[in-house]
This record gives sequence, structure tokens and C-alpha cells, in this order.
Amino acid sequence: MNGIDPITLSGVWYYLQRVCDEMQFIIERTARSYLIGQQHDLSVGIWDAEGRTLAIGRALPLQTFSAPFAIRALAEQYAGDIHPGDVFLTNDPYHGGHNNHLPDWGFIRPIFRGDKLKFFCLVRGHQQDTGGMYPGGYFPNAYDIIAEGLCIPPLRIIERGRENRELMKLIYQNVRLPDGVRMDNASMIAATELCDRRLTELLAKRGEETVDRCIDEMIARTETSMRAAIAGIPAGTYTGEAAMDDDGTVHGEPVWVRATVTIDKDSIAVDLSASDRQRQGFVNCVLACAYSGALQGVFMCLDPSLADFLNEGAFRPITVTAPPGLVVSAEYPATVGGMAATLNCVIESVLSALSQAIPDRAVAPWGRHRGVYIFGDDPRTGERYVRTYMDGNGSAGAVSGHDGDSGLNLLLSLALISRSNVEENEVRFPWAIEQLEFATDSMGAGEYRGGAGYRLVMRNEGSRAGIASGQADGDVMVGPGAQGGAPSPLSRSYLLRGDEQIPVPSKRLVWAQTGDRFVVESGGGAGVGNARRRDPALVAADVRSGLVSVEAARAVYGVVIDLVSGTVDASATAHLRGAFRTPRPESRALAGGE
Repeated sequence: MNGIDPITLSGVWYYLQRVCDEMQFIIERTARSYLIGQQHDLSVGIWDAEGRTLAIGRALPLQTFSAPFAIRALAEQYAGDIHPGDVFLTNDPYHGGHNNHLPDWGFIRPIFRGDKLKFFCLVRGHQQDTGGMYPGGYFPNAYDIIAEGLCIPPLRIIERGRENRELMKLIYQNVRLPDGVRMDNASMIAATELCDRRLTELLAKRGEETVDRCIDEMIARTETSMRAAIAGIPAGTYTGEAAMDDDGTVHGEPVWVRATVTIDKDSIAVDLSASDRQRQGFVNCVLACAYSGALQGVFMCLDPSLADFLNEGAFRPITVTAPPGLVVSAEYPATVGGMAATLNCVIESVLSALSQAIPDRAVAPWGRHRGVYIFGDDPRTGERYVRTYMDGNGSAGAVSGHDGDSGLNLLLSLALISRSNVEENEVRFPWAIEQLEFATDSMGAGEYRGGAGYRLVMRNEGSRAGIASGQADGDVMVGPGAQGGAPSPLSRSYLLRGDEQIPVPSKRLVWAQTGDRFVVESGGGAGVGNARRRDPALVAADVRSGLVSVEAARAVYGVVIDLVSGTVDASATAHLRGAFRTPRPESRALAGGE
């Protein structure tokens, strides 16, 4: 064990994770924006001087898994010119930033032991605004990434403890809501300062040599565990694919992501080369972003205990490749604001491939993302607002042996981005939430069904407001079921203006008038296994709870419910299931095939 006693090793390992937790706690308690402080759209982590991942907070994998690309690019760009007290800022997906899209701003602080660079810490958070044509960052039809907003390559904003005020003034002058963005940034920078103090204390207490040996042992143990888990998957090559509705510019043309996953002894290779070329619309993502999605898909199919302390060792057995110029490996200056749809498809395609390899751990896709950006003026305060709504997202997909959890939010965040508090939402923003509930027959059926979809109704009590559905997907294309389970049902959004119903397709920009109601009806998670094999008692329980209708219980699951008692009619159910050959869905809940 490299000469390290287990108590010391455990102490250092948990200490690094605790520092990440502290960093995240500071941000969530002091950030001004609702998206960062309440919905947790942020990430934190610690890397060594070589860019090896040491610890990542319990935050967004799409932001932390790709962080080594940014750390190593920064170290190379500023080689020999990095000093104690420096802080760097970047949001650029290209030019060394390796970011997902422009709203995610990352603050990187080097941490020294005397004059020796030992660590980097990184905090990323989704800003309320980053400039561009419209507030927020999720609008379609930008000419290029320059039109999407302010592009910040890795820049030193604090040098040896002294802020470059002229540079920050330029940055804040080019974003809307500069006061809120400034306060969020101060919160994030404070978290990096805390990390600096804590790691300095760790080195002083344990000694540099001991900490270095613990880190090497941590990484080695994690790699050993990850390779052992992969070795348990049958060797071979498996394929999966997923598509989004369109790219937001060329309407009605689905965009495909395809993954070829090869298991070779104790390693996994994910090849995304068969995916579509990069698009004119804004659904493109850079390779670092697709890398995050592929890793997330792999980790979801392995022993969940491995996720407790992910570090560099977990990443080493996994490679992700794609030639430049694809929708998953876009080249400058392609727009990337709506990359969430593509990232979701990367995850789904890897899940689909691995669910074939290890059916006893099959994971079905979650309900497609239905998030929107809404911006306008609040007549109560006279101030402009920008708000991200993710409350209408469908729930989790089923896994082999378990139903999908209803209420979990957003596959690409692994439910770490939470739904909003209705009361606080109404205090902060001029939209009244009239309805937010699980919808009946809104999940993919299966022996293990997906989590429920939602119905969300909001009334605009403010002035004319823009609704950018750039995050949304699932109007036309949905995630497939696994092992014969049903896919996630389709979703839809629309405005109600008096008696008029105005469709709001995914990846569009529409305008809501005062008094308009915005409605989201989302599909829930997909199912695993044949719906006709589902335990009738579980179907009856879903009927009593309102998640499944009596009609769907009969048509989809082959279960007859006594309308008086609400219990299963065992004799009629056995007869009906025996007579079924081909599923005949008659509701939003689709049946898994024979």
C-alpha cells in the first residue's frame, strides 16, 4: 500500500472530498442567482499540478468530468507564469477553455506549497446571462458562437491576489444583470480561496510527501476497482444511438448521435465517429463535453459505490474518440448554446449499448429535458429578470429490477439540478405556478416502468416575455426503452392565450403576453422489460395513486382492475395476459413488445 497506513490514507481521501463539500456549501449559501444557489447548477473539484482529478464535489458530472482538459490547457498556456494568489476565468468551449457552453463560467485557482505548484481547484457555475442576442444563452439561430455571447478564453483576472478591475469591468459591461453576475462570481472565487486555505492546512499537517503518496494510492486503488468492474462485462462491441428533434435552425430534421462501445478485458472504448456532422443550429458540443456524457453513461451501468470517490483512476480505463467536425466534436466557431440535447443523446446512446452488454444492469433513458429560459421585465420591481425553468422535466428511467424514480430531474445532471420551490419562485419572478403535478400515463411502460412525466402550468403576471426553448427536446424523438421496455412518451409545450393554443416546439424562441399561460406536458422515463410481466399488484398500486389509468392498466399491462375495490381481478388478468400477443397501446403509456 505504498507504505501508507490505512487511517492516514482514509483521512486524506475524505478530507479532499470534504473540502469539495465546503466549497459547494459556500457558493450555495452566498450566490445570488436562483439557478446556482437554489437549483445547484454548479460544480467544484480539485486537481493536482499535472491535471489529474483528485476529488470532485457532488455536483454536475458534465462540468467536472471535462475539467482536466481545461486544467491542462491552462497549465500549458501559462507555463512558468502561474503564481500564488492568481485566479483565472474562462467560459470558452474553444481556445483552451474546453467548456460546455458560454453560460458556464469557470474560476481556476492554482495552489502552492511555498514556490511549488501543487494543486488546482476549479469552480464552475451557470451564470444568469453572458451577453449575446437575447438574455440567458439558449436562443437558436445565432450566426456563430460570437453571436451567442461573451467568449472568455483562459484569462488571469486576479494576479498575485490583486484583481484586474479594468478587465472585470469590461466583462461585466458586456453581460445583462451585471450586479447579480458579479455577486455570483464573488461567491465562486471565495470558494476557491477556501480550498487554497484547506489544502495548505492539509500539507502543513500531513506533510507534502505523505499527501503525495496518499494521492498516488487513491488513484491506483480507484483504477483497480474500475478495471475490475469493467472486466465483469462480457467482451465485445455494442452499439447504441439516440436522436434529438432538430438543431433549432433546420426544422424537422433529427440530429443523430451514435456510439460504438467496445469492451476489451478491463477497458472501455467509446467511439462516437458515426454521429452526424456538426450542425448549423446550436446543438453542437465540443469533444470535452461529449467525453463527459460518455463517462456518465458508463458509470451509470457500473457498481454505484464506485461513484462515491471518483478520481483520475476512474477515468483511465475509458477512452472517448470522435474525429473533428461532428455534432459531438464541433469546431470553432460552431454554436453550442443548446449542447444539452446532444449531451443527453450521448448518454442515451452509451446506456443503450451497455444495456445490451449487461442486461441485468440495463438502464433506460430518462424523460427528455424540457427546460426553458424566460426573460422579461418584472413590473413589481421595474427590473429585468432571467429565469431557467426545469420544473416540467420528466423523471428517471427504469433500471433492471427497479422502477424509475418519479421526481428526479434531468438525466445529464443525474438529478443534482433540483426543481424549484414554487413559493420562492413566485416571490422572485412574475410567473404564477397554477399547476405542477405528475401526469397520468406519462411514463414508458415495462416490467419496471419509468418515472412519471409532469404537467406544468404557469401564468405570466409580468410584461411581454421571451421564452427560449433551446434546452427542450422530446417533441418528436425520445429515448428508447431497454430490454423490451417502452420508450419515454412524447412531450409538448404550448401557450394558452384565451381560447387559442400556440405550440412552443423545442429549440425555438416565442413571446408570451401578459396573462398567457405556458404549459409543459412532459414524457417521463422509459421502461425496462416487457410490460406484460409487471407484477399486477404494482400496476394496481399505480392505478390507485393516479400514475396509471384503468384503461392503460388493461391495454398496456394486461391487468384488469376491479372498479369498485381498486384491486386486481386475478382471473380476468390471467385470461387477458394469456390472450395478448401484440401490445396495443391506447394511452400515453406505451407497451413493451414481446
